[in-house]
Amino acid sequence: MNTRRYVVVEGPIGAGKSTLARRLAEHWGMALVAERPEDNPFLPRFYSQFQHHALSAQLSFLLARRDTARLMQQGELMNQPVVADFMFERDNLFAAINLDADELALYRQLAGALAIEPPTPDLVLYLDASPETLTSRLAARGQSGFPDGYIKRVHEAYSQFFYDYEAAPLLIVNTDHLNLIDSQEDFDLLLRCLNEMRGQRSYFNKSV
Repeated sequence: MNTRRYVVVEGPIGAGKSTLARRLAEHWGMALVAERPEDNPFLPRFYSQFQHHALSAQLSFLLARRDTARLMQQGELMNQPVVADFMFERDNLFAAINLDADELALYRQLAGALAIEPPTPDLVLYLDASPETLTSRLAARGQSGFPDGYIKRVHEAYSQFFYDYEAAPLLIVNTDHLNLIDSQEDFDLLLRCLNEMRGQRSYFNKSV
C-alpha cells in the first residue's frame, strides 16, 4: 500500500517516465500531473532548429511549471495525492544543456523573478538507461532528429544531477532490461522494491 502523497517519476528522454507515472497513478488511485509538451508551441521549432528556438521553448516550459506549482500549492491539486512525470528541477537541467551562456543567464534571472517554490516529493523514481537504449526507444517512437551526442549529454546531466540529489527519498531504476509498460511481472517487481525501500537512496537493477 502506498502512503506517499507526492511521487515523482523522472528520467531522460526515452526512459519511459510518462507511461510509468500514469500506471502508478492508476494503481494507487492518485491524480496524475503530466507534462504536456504538445502545449509548448515552440517545441516543434526547437526540434527542427535547436539553436534558434531553445530559449523560447525553455521559457514556455518555465511558465507552465509555475502554473502547475500554483495548482499543487493553492489550487485543485492542493489536497490530492499526486504522481508527476517530471521534477520542477528538470527545467534548469535542460536549460543548462540547451542554452548558450547569455541565454542561460537570462533564463535563470527570469526563473528567479518568478520565485517558483514547488513542494518537495515524498519519493522520486529516477529511470535510468544507457544512451544506446534511449536512442533505440526514441527511434522506435519516430523521434530520431536529435543532434549528434545530444542524448548522451542529457543522460550525463541526469546522472550527475541524481548523483548529488538528496532532497527526497530516491529510487534509482535501471530500465535497460525492464519493460514497465507492458510487463506485469516487471511492474510488480518495481512495486515490491518500492514497498521494501528503506533510507534515502535505493537501487533497482533487474538482471538479464
